[in-house]
Amino acid sequence: MDSLFNLLSSLDKTVICLIVIGITFVIGLAYTLIASIKLRATRGFFITSILIPMIVSSVISMVSIFLDESTTGAVRIATIAVALGLIRFRSASAKAEELILLFGGVAFGLISGLGYVLIAAIIALVISGLYVLFSSINLFAFKRIGNEKLLKITIPEDLDYNEAFDSILKTYLKSYELVEIKTTGMGSLFRLSYKVELLVKDSEKALIDELRIKNSNLEISLLPYVENNKTL
Repeated sequence: MDSLFNLLSSLDKTVICLIVIGITFVIGLAYTLIASIKLRATRGFFITSILIPMIVSSVISMVSIFLDESTTGAVRIATIAVALGLIRFRSASAKAEELILLFGGVAFGLISGLGYVLIAAIIALVISGLYVLFSSINLFAFKRIGNEKLLKITIPEDLDYNEAFDSILKTYLKSYELVEIKTTGMGSLFRLSYKVELLVKDSEKALIDELRIKNSNLEISLLPYVENNKTL
């Protein structure tokens, strides 16, 4: 399968570059729309997912314009690597599925930028299709990865926290571990941080209601637990 740069060699290379970028945008849009069937993310993430392939494609296709046929493969690879090094992206929530979709966009954007738009379209459809497929089946539903949560309880400074919440935590939690104690509110309050795992999935409200009685209705939060979380 020939690159568009070879198939449309009669056209000016700049025109071919614009055609490639336009096709990549369409592929990226379709790719993101398919993935959005199952992925919950922000509008900003989906916009990023649409535009990243086009950005990669524009860089790579412009590199292709300035490299002539006599350029060695090593020089081409080094030039493309430097060009890709200028492209950075982040996922605000850092979810694994968001990162894999962004990497997929970079991959088919690079391929499309070299002129192989049909292969890029196939790869985009395969990646997005597989994502929707695996998100639709409970293949890994039995895994218990990520069930831990971070429970933060703010208490008055005069409350003895050593055993104050043990009876409640044992009732609602499968396991719990006190991972940090720190002062807040100019030293007038303590904030306890627990690594916990719920005994029953939908018992968050009941747990918080019980804890509010003990901590004088001060702030309580229940968050996904991240190892070595610096915001504890």
